Amino acid sequence: MSAVPPAPLDPWLLERLVCPVTRQPLRYDEAAQELVSEAAGLAYPIRDGVPVMLPEEARRL
Repeated sequence: MSAVPPAPLDPWLLERLVCPVTRQPLRYDEAAQELVSEAAGLAYPIRDGVPVMLPEEARRL
């Protein structure tokens, strides 16, 4: 059984989400399934299609 690729993030949602630390826009990394805040140096995971916007859950870049 093959894994189903994740659905792309809704562009409408991406336009509205900002980094909770810096309030700056985020970049969607489809391959890593993360929302990246260059300003904060953090990458927020997307789990089961849901962005996890908690700084303590983010990966440091």
